[in-house]
Amino acid sequence: MARRVAHHRERRPVEWGCVEETLHLTERLREFAAPDTCILVDCLTLWLSNLLFAGQAATQAEAGEAVDCPLFRAQTGALVDRLPQLPGRIILVSNEVGWGVVPMHPVSRLFADEQGRLNQRVAAVCDQVTLVAAGLPLQLKPR
Repeated sequence: MARRVAHHRERRPVEWGCVEETLHLTERLREFAAPDTCILVDCLTLWLSNLLFAGQAATQAEAGEAVDCPLFRAQTGALVDRLPQLPGRIILVSNEVGWGVVPMHPVSRLFADEQGRLNQRVAAVCDQVTLVAAGLPLQLKPR
């Protein structure tokens, strides 16, 4: 994995900065977004996973309880609310995890369901949405 990360960094242009944020993505976007910037968020899927495990959502799902995760709700809600107001260009990468078999494990099902909901909510407020499959871009929501 270290070699893979190193290779990724080597391919990255030198003028690109890198900020790693595991939970408070919207705060970081507010901090760095500017009219003359382009921000690449890679990726919403990992961020969602971090949110679900940082709160009690994963534990509640595992126990078969109703899931109530204020951190998750607050952070995803803040992102969807704030995105349209941020200056500059923001490119969000997310995985589509709902095309396969429905997972048997309750935490996996929770994750797949929430990822699908997050993708829908983010797509609704974005100016453009592109699905990339097999290296081919398909415009779902053209600019």
